[in-house]
Amino acid sequence: MTAPYITIAQSEYTYEQVIKKSRFIVSLMRVTDKAAAKAFIERISQANRKANHNVWTYLLGDRDEIQRYSDDGEPAGTAGVPMLEVLKNNGIHDVVAVQTRYFGGIKLGAGGLIRAYAGTMASAVATVGLVQRIERRQLTLTIEYAQYEPLKYWLESQAYSILDTEYATGVTLTVPVNTELVADFVQAVTDHLQGKVTVEVGAVNLFEIPYDKAVTAKTSSLK
Repeated sequence: MTAPYITIAQSEYTYEQVIKKSRFIVSLMRVTDKAAAKAFIERISQANRKANHNVWTYLLGDRDEIQRYSDDGEPAGTAGVPMLEVLKNNGIHDVVAVQTRYFGGIKLGAGGLIRAYAGTMASAVATVGLVQRIERRQLTLTIEYAQYEPLKYWLESQAYSILDTEYATGVTLTVPVNTELVADFVQAVTDHLQGKVTVEVGAVNLFEIPYDKAVTAKTSSLK
């Protein structure tokens, strides 16, 4: 079975927390090539050039074929590697991360640094959320306003995602459906709404749907 393709839910995101008076700021971005990753690292590092450290990591490819990291002056193995391992251990692809540290005067020690960098990274990923990229057939459902709430409730109860909703003379919803299940889906939704729905079967596309997963901060140094 092919592993799911998971990435962050937003194209760019920033998360910050304070640990023992040090500010840890994680900047995340989706990327698909090394040039974009390096440009993002440079941009964030320049914006935070007065920081003590701008630690970074990125991984690229469906199988993480490219993996890079830098501790940027932190003790070796306490910063860049933990960040990379958080991405890998949570199955996240095509992301670059820069974690900026403004030192607050209290030394954390090697173990404390690993926990701080890995923990802040995991919190950033959990906060931005994850999506799974899947191949599905696009179905467009057009209904009257009176059918909207019943349809929305039914779709959610059946674990179908609503990717787009348009309001005009009626309501139009875009729903991705497994190609093998399209006929059953159309019959079920037609029965549920007693025929008061128009279904248009579209092309097969790649869709991103919310991916509910507990994010772990574990690394090889923190089991």
